Amino acid sequence: MKVLLLGAAGGIGVAIRQGLRGRYDLMRLADIAPLEPAGAGEETLVVDLLDLPGLTAAMVGIDCVVHMAGVPVEPEDNAWEQVLPANIVGVHNLFEAARIAGVKRVLFASSHHAAGFHRRDTPTLETLVPRPDSYYGVSKVFGEAMGRMYADKFGLQVLSLRIGAYRERPSDPRQLAVWVSPRDMVELVRCGIEAPDFGYATVYGVSANTRNFWDNSAVAFLGYAPRDNAEDWAAEVLGGPPENPIAAPFQGGWYCAKDFVGEPSRVD
Repeated sequence: MKVLLLGAAGGIGVAIRQGLRGRYDLMRLADIAPLEPAGAGEETLVVDLLDLPGLTAAMVGIDCVVHMAGVPVEPEDNAWEQVLPANIVGVHNLFEAARIAGVKRVLFASSHHAAGFHRRDTPTLETLVPRPDSYYGVSKVFGEAMGRMYADKFGLQVLSLRIGAYRERPSDPRQLAVWVSPRDMVELVRCGIEAPDFGYATVYGVSANTRNFWDNSAVAFLGYAPRDNAEDWAAEVLGGPPENPIAAPFQGGWYCAKDFVGEPSRVD
């Protein structure tokens, strides 16, 4: 198994590199940011998502691409201008390079913000219908759609990882439901790399939280069994300030509240 990790210098990328080090025949690590020197079974290279030929060359001989590159959050200002290059053009290049290079599988770093305007009691099956809460969320819907098209048209195996709130520990009440620990995130990626053949699937990247909004039973074939639970921090988190009343009804939290000028009750 030969794996290419895009965005290897980012927070999730570093955790994946450390957590899966030595597991595969090759872990090729790519980013536009500096990387730690390659160890045994590793290669490092500079790759820009906007450079289709360079991205294609990086995928030669690769079985599975793990995409963790691009703009990772909703920018405070000029959001669309910042999201557009890496998260739209770059994601097209990701899938096109995989097709050209003959890659078998892509794990695409999507986000729960692709469906953030679903209410918190919405059944998981319904949340698979996109309902983005931000320009960042829109870019993740675009990536999921590109992945679906490349799976259906070109036979690529694509797993969209709708990542929750990735961090060492939850820090607000909503994160008691959507938190994913570094350990569980690495395990989800491992499961995606090593899963039996499939076409296209979406999985929520979330830990085994007592208050979880999402049910991953439809993708049980992945074998993902998270171990951490945000409830361990519930007493501390719930002692903080109350949640923004606009953010509170929705799965995307403050992303929904940012720039919101509508009536929450109409977002039904």
